[in-house]
Amino acid sequence: MTATAPTAASAQQHVDLADQWSTHNYHPLPVVVAEADGAWVTDVRGKRYLDLLAGYSALNFGHRHPALVGAAVEQLGRLTLTSRAFHHDQFGPFCQELAELTGTEMVLTMNTGAEAVESAIKVARKWAHQVKGVPVDTAEIIVVGDNFHGRTTTIISFSTDPDARTGFGPFTPGFTVVPFGDAAALAAAITERTAAVLVEPIQGEAGVRVPPTGYLAEVRRVCDANDVLFIADEIQSGLARTGTLFALDHEGVRADLYTLGKALGGGVLPVSAVVGRRDVLGVLRPGEHGSTFGGNALACAVGRAVVRLLSTGEFQDRSKVLGAHLHDRLGELVGRGVSAVHGRGLWAGVDLTSMTGRRASEALMERGVLCKETHGSTLRMAPPLVVTEAEIDLGVDALAAVLS
Repeated sequence: MTATAPTAASAQQHVDLADQWSTHNYHPLPVVVAEADGAWVTDVRGKRYLDLLAGYSALNFGHRHPALVGAAVEQLGRLTLTSRAFHHDQFGPFCQELAELTGTEMVLTMNTGAEAVESAIKVARKWAHQVKGVPVDTAEIIVVGDNFHGRTTTIISFSTDPDARTGFGPFTPGFTVVPFGDAAALAAAITERTAAVLVEPIQGEAGVRVPPTGYLAEVRRVCDANDVLFIADEIQSGLARTGTLFALDHEGVRADLYTLGKALGGGVLPVSAVVGRRDVLGVLRPGEHGSTFGGNALACAVGRAVVRLLSTGEFQDRSKVLGAHLHDRLGELVGRGVSAVHGRGLWAGVDLTSMTGRRASEALMERGVLCKETHGSTLRMAPPLVVTEAEIDLGVDALAAVLS
């Protein structure tokens, strides 16, 4: 792919167009990307940047991975959409292959991560009413503070982030919030109406926060003791990001339902799913839930290619090995403008002391490295899993220079 050579002013023109015509619901860095490949992007002026954000884990396999682009192009020449009014030849194989990869029994296909979470909430409530015997319209779901599960009205109803909530009420009832990492508070919040516990095994938006060792196993124990579903939101943490297929795998814990998204679409198009127990997902009947685009032929073809990439274990191993190197290098900065580094695999939150995360992101951009702040003073890094050790060093050295 050959880039054109627009004038230097064209980047600002793109920014101005976005400011004029699009809703201001994001605050992007003023870089205008025109091309990308692997771990690198190129802007409209021809400047290259190392991408250390990877679309918030949507680009786990890098930009334009040939196996994923090839699957999309091949499918584009055959069939893209039928809706679920008919069968197509990619749907059944995708569901089977994803279930086998994840060790689950049933797949509910959707499009975005928020749709997957909304679907899991609906399924958990239906299961509680139909199977557990919770009175209709009284099911409760326990969530944890500082969560991020999406932006829909129901999901922000149990957010603790003022930016996500302020001005958007009234909110959806039926949720109880307890502190992240506090198993005792979780156990105390269980009632006879509790349908499920919804947890991110690692909290991405909160700054890549890892819970205390043993917490996730205790969540599993409490759920089992009370006939409550454990829903793991692995939309950002799953599909090899942390060095294992799921972040839960680090503690040998299994969920009843997993929500998946982002990397499931390979950075090509939105693909999401809820995967889990047949007796739970099986409560849905025709007409009760659906999506015109969920499970479309193009999405399934790309999703199948993603499953094939993950089935070899290569990307899990890369994240484990290169993640250790990333955390070792970032650890060298503690006491040098960094107070702490947390995360797992190729996923890190860097708590800054000498500047805001936004200022650090802007300074890194000037040096040809892209990442993004979260919650003020934390810098979030999530390189694509195709990144090399030398590229990690380039990124960390750039951060060290910015903080010096």
